[in-house]
Amino acid sequence: MSVTTEKALTTAADVGGAARRADPAPAAPRRNRTLPALLRRTGRALLAVITRTVAIGVLIAVWETAPRLGLVDRTFLPPFSEVAVAWWELLLDGQLAEHAQASLGRSLTGFGLAVAVAVPLGLLIGWYRPLADLLNPLLEVFRNTAALALLPVFVLLLGIGETSKISIVLYACTWPILLNTISAVRSVDPTLLRLAKSMDLPAPRIFQKVILPASVPTVFTGIRLAGAVAILVLVAAEMVGAKAGLGFLVNASQFNFAIPDMYAGIITISAIGVAFNQLLVALERRFTSWRTPTGN
Repeated sequence: MSVTTEKALTTAADVGGAARRADPAPAAPRRNRTLPALLRRTGRALLAVITRTVAIGVLIAVWETAPRLGLVDRTFLPPFSEVAVAWWELLLDGQLAEHAQASLGRSLTGFGLAVAVAVPLGLLIGWYRPLADLLNPLLEVFRNTAALALLPVFVLLLGIGETSKISIVLYACTWPILLNTISAVRSVDPTLLRLAKSMDLPAPRIFQKVILPASVPTVFTGIRLAGAVAILVLVAAEMVGAKAGLGFLVNASQFNFAIPDMYAGIITISAIGVAFNQLLVALERRFTSWRTPTGN
């Protein structure tokens, strides 16, 4: 190839590259595609928010209008606005924070102890068949004994102080976590176990690499159930004997006929339960991020 031909080809390539760099046409379609996609994502987000809040909005609207229209006696079911005012007043004078702090301290302590005890015990029972055969009769007896039925026993043995309340929460939360953990270990896919054994992995490694990861979703199901139980059982225990706590607030408001304060306490209990459940859901997603999502 001659020098003249090479120069001509180089010049043509430079001119073509400059033309391509100067031509802004390909950028326009990209911008045009980005805006509709952003609008679609925003629309889906707004639709999701509306879908998740419309039922609560309807409930609040019915609650507000039914007493005012005389459909229910507003003495026993005041409008939601009055309950909201009572809730705000309890918050401002510190009573709501004091009672919520007392309840959260008890429930979280009992719940944390239940997780620390029930998860390792459930893994052992589910993994070692002889231990399961030994403890199954005892588990069947206690799993069918309601925690609230044993509340007088806890009060008689441990008194009406903090120990009895934490202990009843511990007892009530243990069974959902323990039974779900046992079920999680026993329901691991046998194909995974056969593959692990075919690789000549020792039993501890199979437990670490196969059993534990596969059991996490079902274990968290039990933990979430225990989270709801912790709040409910504690509230019932605080109604029996306590000087502080949301259950005490609800019970004392009923006796004093402070009905708006009673409903304010109930709403607070519900809000704490929802927030606690959402926290556990976030933790579950964090620990099960390896799972393939299902559904739309």
